[in-house]
Amino acid sequence: MVNASFWTQLWETWDLRIMILLSLLLQIFLIFSAPLRKRMSTPYIFTPMWLAYLLADITANFAIGLISKSQLSGRDKSGPFAYPDLLAFWAPFLLVHLGGPDTITALALEDNELWLRHLLGLGFQCWAVAYAFFLSFSNRNLWLPTVLIFIAGLIKYTERTRALYLASSRRFRNSLLTEPDPGPNYAKLMDEYTYKLEAKLPAKIKMIPEPSRVNDTSNEADWEKLSDLKVVQRAYGFFETFKGLIADLIFSFRERNLSREFFLKRSPRDAFLVVEVELNFIYEILYTKVAVVQANLGYLLRFFSFSLTLAASLVFYMLEKNKFETIDIVITYILLIGAIALDVIAFVMVLFSDWTSVALTKSEPPSLIFRFLRTILNVNRKRWPENSKKPRCFSFGMIMHIVRRRWSESLSMYNLIYYCLHPRSDRWEKIIGLFGLTNMLDGLKYVKTVEFTTNLRDLIFEELKMKSELADDLDTAKEIYEARGDWVLRFEGCTALLRWVNEVDFDESLLQWHIATELCFRTDEASKVTNIEDGNARNSENGQNKDFRGLSKLLSDYMVYLLIMQSTMMSTVAGIGQIRFRDTCAEAKKFFRGRKIEKGLDGLQGKACESILNVNTAVPPVSVKGDRSKSVLFDASMLAKELKNLEGERMWEVIFKVWVELLCYAACRCRAYTHAAQLSKGGELITLVWLLMAHLGLGNQFQISEGHARAKLIVMK
Repeated sequence: MVNASFWTQLWETWDLRIMILLSLLLQIFLIFSAPLRKRMSTPYIFTPMWLAYLLADITANFAIGLISKSQLSGRDKSGPFAYPDLLAFWAPFLLVHLGGPDTITALALEDNELWLRHLLGLGFQCWAVAYAFFLSFSNRNLWLPTVLIFIAGLIKYTERTRALYLASSRRFRNSLLTEPDPGPNYAKLMDEYTYKLEAKLPAKIKMIPEPSRVNDTSNEADWEKLSDLKVVQRAYGFFETFKGLIADLIFSFRERNLSREFFLKRSPRDAFLVVEVELNFIYEILYTKVAVVQANLGYLLRFFSFSLTLAASLVFYMLEKNKFETIDIVITYILLIGAIALDVIAFVMVLFSDWTSVALTKSEPPSLIFRFLRTILNVNRKRWPENSKKPRCFSFGMIMHIVRRRWSESLSMYNLIYYCLHPRSDRWEKIIGLFGLTNMLDGLKYVKTVEFTTNLRDLIFEELKMKSELADDLDTAKEIYEARGDWVLRFEGCTALLRWVNEVDFDESLLQWHIATELCFRTDEASKVTNIEDGNARNSENGQNKDFRGLSKLLSDYMVYLLIMQSTMMSTVAGIGQIRFRDTCAEAKKFFRGRKIEKGLDGLQGKACESILNVNTAVPPVSVKGDRSKSVLFDASMLAKELKNLEGERMWEVIFKVWVELLCYAACRCRAYTHAAQLSKGGELITLVWLLMAHLGLGNQFQISEGHARAKLIVMK
């Protein structure tokens, strides 16, 4: 029987080998999987990446610790520990791994604030590697490749630390601030004016209008469709102008007018593509090394570190290695080839990135080298094929479809009535609550993800475009910006519905309209002849089919998902939304039990909704129950009955427009920091709407008038 000492000896022989190979494997996994997190919102992608991100640093640090400990302790010198110079050569590879891949520096936005911790880690780990090298210096066989890899690792780790620093909130905001502006010299002008008056000279101050500036979008003041390269170029231009939105900066009216004029002339597809690519630029400067790599010094350092790794590989290949074990030689070659491969992959990703396309097309006319690179890299390639059919799962077409996306292009749906009709048992609820798993399991059981359809995209843009066209002056823009359903109800002449918006808080209004939408959806005659049971609106081939009913249901469930499952995004407007939701669910469950509406019935949700509508609501619920309970179940029933007084298609058009306005209200009041934080989790429609509204001039970020007032002192004759 094998005793414990055998396993201990086996582990001590192989622990470093396993850790260093695991560290390399984690780097390979991260460089390929990290770009997926901005394109997919599924936990099946994010959770493994979260584990790999945390394990990558832990594994590398643990391996460096093993090397340092072996140099000092009297542990059995078996395996690689018998060769201190080999250990010293392996240690710098762990610095390279601690530098991480280009595709991820921060897992969450908060990680950028820990740049000082990484700077301390950089100093400590460099000291540990240098110390291991010093102790092994008596064996000088591998000193040259060790120094070369150490310098490459130092560059990599410094890149990561600087990328975190540049993306930290304070540094990012400071980088966007302009030089302090004292304005015109008021004191000097007034001193001269006073002197003229005291000298009995007739003088007056005359205001000179600010000279008009050339509109730099005049060449694009037409309605032509944007090419894919033009989408990237325009998105980069707006990114450079409006990235201050993330830092809550303000902008001039000139910037508002230029942006608004451009987007009013765009199709829904082009407008959303520009916004998606712009958000992709924001994502990359906050979560990747792009701010460090996409610079002249970054290019130089990247070429230098790659050359060092290549040189170290050649030197090691030429050295005598007979004294080392074969497995250790193989592992060393794996580390060298892995480091080279990671650099090559990162280089290819940089070449085919949007940043490179913009850099190569900035200068006109381009130089010979730039023309050559444009041709080789095919910067005019088709990035987003139009009218492409949905690819089959696990096919090459599906992979390319995911690669082309700049966000998840999906919506998560959460339905209150469904939640109440499919409750967990009380015992199971207590058990999962004890371990804090309620939210996670609710997401798996009650949240459904559907595709973001072109119909929804087009109708949202039409609504925002119509409002932007009306918002020529700031007062109108402010009125539209502050509306949460009331503006569109007045515009549509549905003033009888205003009390379900103006007389209640936002969270109460949202839940009432959600339940009312569900009641109308399930009891509408259309539900009996269509297959849109889950409200997932389908794309129309000719773009003329406006499925307001299905889209209203989709937006309704999406907004409740944000309120309940993404409460941080709605924190500024949610109020006591969680309390209202819980009280409403408690009343709904109690009502369904009393009416014997339980799982197993055919058309369960339809019967539940009909039962709610059949309750007589002639007397307002608050007059009967008081206001201790914050349930809005039967208030929503009253709203649904009022909505049914409208004609069928008109009812759904009004409901849809109210939901768009509620979405816009929440989008503008969600903190910019929260919008940015969501980019690393696949993004949200509410973030696209927020940025699109800013570009259309529907926001409160524009507070700077055109230039300075120009005053001239005139002495009259």
